[in-house]
Amino acid sequence: MRYTKNENDATEVLNTGFLKVFFNIQKYELGQASLYTWIRTIIINTCIDFIKQRTKNEQYSELEKAADVHIDACIIEKMDVEALLQLIRKLTPVAQAVFNLYVMEGYNHKEIGELMNMSVGTSKWYLSEARKNLKQMITLQEVKL
Repeated sequence: MRYTKNENDATEVLNTGFLKVFFNIQKYELGQASLYTWIRTIIINTCIDFIKQRTKNEQYSELEKAADVHIDACIIEKMDVEALLQLIRKLTPVAQAVFNLYVMEGYNHKEIGELMNMSVGTSKWYLSEARKNLKQMITLQEVKL
């Protein structure tokens, strides 16, 4: 759900991911990773493929340094998970993916760059943009409360 804009897209990605798991289960090797980790990797890669397919025409901006945007933890603590998820869904697909990969999944910018076919600087820029936009949306939401 964090990688898509709506439940229909999330269902499509999940179904496609599990179809890949089903057709490739014979390639799973117990010694390399847990089944959970193997399936999680397939699902994340399916999400990235989905985003790439939807954003083929989007051009990546090159920026070697990105400003770090700080979001106060006490503001996020006041929000429920569903409200935060709705704000993340309002990000552009690529910014949403980079944010999720970096913040939620723990990938570094080099790994994100390889997965998303972008430079490290571009990955940093998208993360910075996502944080900046989320901060603006959270601030607006705080004002409305």
